Amino acid sequence: MSDQDYFDEGALVGVLTTQPLDRVLDYKAPEGGCWLGAFVEVPLGPRKVIGVVWGPGRGDWDINKVRSVMRVLDTAPMRSEMRSFLERAAAYTLTPMPAMLRLATRAPGLGDPPSMRKIYRRGEGTPDRVTAARTRVLEFMSEYGDLSFTLKELAELSGVGPSVIKGLVKQAVLREEDAPRDVPFPPMDPTLPSKELTDDQAAGVAALTATAKSRDYATTLLRGVTGSGKTEVYLEAVAACLAQGRQALVLLPEIALTAEFLKRVEVRFGARPAEWHSGATMSERRRIWRMVGTGGAQLVIGARSALFLPYRDLGLIVVDEEHDTAYKQEEGVLYNARDMAVLRASICGAQVVLASATPSLESWVNAEAGKYKRIDLTSRFGPSVMPEMRSIDMRAEDLPGSRWISPTLQSEVKARVQKGEQALLFLNRRGYAPVTLCRACGHQVGCAQCDARMVEHRFLKRLMCHQCGETTPMPEACPSCDAVNKLAPVGPGVERLSEEAEALFPDARIAVLSSDLFGSARALKEQIVEIAEGAADVIIGTQLVAKGHNFPKLTLVGVIDADLGLQGSDLRAAERTFQLMRQVAGRAGRAEAAGTALLQTFQPEHPVIRATLAGDEEGFWRAEAAEREAAGVPPFGRMAGIILSGPDVGQVFDVANHLARNDQPLRQIGAQVYGPAPAPIARIRGRHRVRLLVKAGKGVALQKAVARWVAQVRLKGELRLAVDIDPQSFF
Repeated sequence: MSDQDYFDEGALVGVLTTQPLDRVLDYKAPEGGCWLGAFVEVPLGPRKVIGVVWGPGRGDWDINKVRSVMRVLDTAPMRSEMRSFLERAAAYTLTPMPAMLRLATRAPGLGDPPSMRKIYRRGEGTPDRVTAARTRVLEFMSEYGDLSFTLKELAELSGVGPSVIKGLVKQAVLREEDAPRDVPFPPMDPTLPSKELTDDQAAGVAALTATAKSRDYATTLLRGVTGSGKTEVYLEAVAACLAQGRQALVLLPEIALTAEFLKRVEVRFGARPAEWHSGATMSERRRIWRMVGTGGAQLVIGARSALFLPYRDLGLIVVDEEHDTAYKQEEGVLYNARDMAVLRASICGAQVVLASATPSLESWVNAEAGKYKRIDLTSRFGPSVMPEMRSIDMRAEDLPGSRWISPTLQSEVKARVQKGEQALLFLNRRGYAPVTLCRACGHQVGCAQCDARMVEHRFLKRLMCHQCGETTPMPEACPSCDAVNKLAPVGPGVERLSEEAEALFPDARIAVLSSDLFGSARALKEQIVEIAEGAADVIIGTQLVAKGHNFPKLTLVGVIDADLGLQGSDLRAAERTFQLMRQVAGRAGRAEAAGTALLQTFQPEHPVIRATLAGDEEGFWRAEAAEREAAGVPPFGRMAGIILSGPDVGQVFDVANHLARNDQPLRQIGAQVYGPAPAPIARIRGRHRVRLLVKAGKGVALQKAVARWVAQVRLKGELRLAVDIDPQSFF
């Protein structure tokens, strides 16, 4: 840092806090002064809050009333590139800066001084007696392996009191140790040998490592068919980045993907990387946040929020499965991690690798236009070949109304199980049945808080709302007419499909993979590992199974309802259906045995189904791009969604109609406003939701116009307004 970045004691400094205020606040620099970007603790009313020195004070406040910074935190200052990233991300997404700073400080205890702490690990002893509480602790420790926990973490996560933990320590069942709160992660060794690469892979590695050595910003679309070894290619880009002394980040869309991936990383670099996701303990999150800022963590594997960690020298961002909708944050700060990765890399001179077998249309178009480089892996790694894909015309199948596995698919599954291979039945619906209907009065059981149907989860014996998470016991009588024993499930979910599979394949071992059936992310990851090792004959799963998992014995994929995503008005419906079908089909035949994918459909002539079966991905993208361009919609136009919500539907519509009538700021840039209209799910958690959609040309200053437009309204009471730039969904 330069001398211009230093503020002497008593100088006015502007501090950005995480509190919902509309301005940077003036404070006096503390004794000893402070640096630009320093994390500080400041008084705000009667409270103490964390903030960042954002620049010189504005000086527009009575100097006699300006209070002093209380202390500078013992952590690396926020770098200028990080401050620039937060400012530009805020401007792009129309997010208040305090909310952006909250994203960048999502670690507990940042204000705590470095110190030692007591941690607890599994010991060698056995308990003198077994109790339910002790069993929970031991099962939890067994599930989490050799990780350490504080007393509070272990007690809370195990659901026991601290005395149970201390009792197990006395009997040497657990070990109590002193450990520093935050220690560097083991060093990664990029010089360890990599796997033998194919010619395709070697060419891709050469291109990526050359870009890494230039230390200039670049984005590359790494497109490879499923099983082509994209991971090995971008891990070599990670190695090139680490060899330069820079840090790397690999984003994954699903926490369940990390188990197998972490093993591959550890083999390649000789150490485990830092893991940043919702399953990490509070202590680990604090450690990662601090070590990233000081260079004590070279490689981070994480969910989308890992993009907002304070890297000291970020040289590479890999966005694996870059097309995945999980990268779009739909609550709070509305952002797309794929786009924010490109923004962050452009600021700090890093390389971005967007990896996917079925890239988003946005990335495909950017590569076609030359904005992104492109690397193609056209064949599978090793002896495996792409699966044969066929449709099953359900109009020609003799299938009872209460069954969903066609006779053709049934015989194919039986043949695979008899040969000792695995079959996957894919249905993108969680639970037992999507609708519960009263056969007496026709009532469909809905959520009391949302305009959504309750989904039966028979394994849990409850009804669940997939919008707000509300659950209720399965009722015996109809909530509308009180008729008893008249409630019937309508339609299949994976749990109901499991019942059917058990009846059709009584000798097969059946496993259901659905995110809501596991109490923890680690339990889900362990189940996936067991299945990959052959613990199931028939796997029944939701879209979770389409995301990068490798089941070597899996040779048959049966898609129960290939038409499911084709309905509705979502402009990305065709793209998402095509991606999902290709991804889930790609799970088959990833080892020596050839694979087959069968799509059950009532519309075998549909263009998306035909393109999926033909494997003509370039043809599909060209046709889809032409349709979008003709309609002037993304990526050939711009969109913004406005979501107004509140407990009073009339008040919400009044504000929405006022906005629609006063759209002059938008008409000045040639934009159109559609709506207001009730959102497809018009009430969530008791709040009525109304949407407006803005459509504009590609080159216009959309954010500035939208900001002027929404500034016309003053929200009162419990009214809320959210702006979604580049909306990915329209629920």
